[in-house]
Amino acid sequence: MYTYPLSENLEFRSERPNSQPLLVTDWGRVLRFSLNPGQSIREHEAPHSPFFAVVLEGEGMFAGEDGQEQRFGPHELVVFAPGERHTVRALDSKLVFVGFLQAAPGVEPGVLSGEIVRQQQGR
Repeated sequence: MYTYPLSENLEFRSERPNSQPLLVTDWGRVLRFSLNPGQSIREHEAPHSPFFAVVLEGEGMFAGEDGQEQRFGPHELVVFAPGERHTVRALDSKLVFVGFLQAAPGVEPGVLSGEIVRQQQGR
């Protein structure tokens, strides 16, 4: 079992959104995103997996392939289908969300990495 305090040790960057890999394995990825007000994540896709996003704090505009932005805030879940192009934009406050992907192509089976693994090994 792995655990991690999702609202602690947040990192924000002035030049671009921060994407922090919390756990990377061949069976999935967990990423924490931190955006300053007004920052955005350009259109992209996760071709091999659905992308599940859970907002932890702040509010953001999330858009799928239709380009229609929708506002989501704390404790809300957003799901994009595999290969669905999507964008994210922080509104007037900092936005923090965690993204989950199934499978991670290119990661060697049995290899674990990310902040959660580093923290567990440091105990």
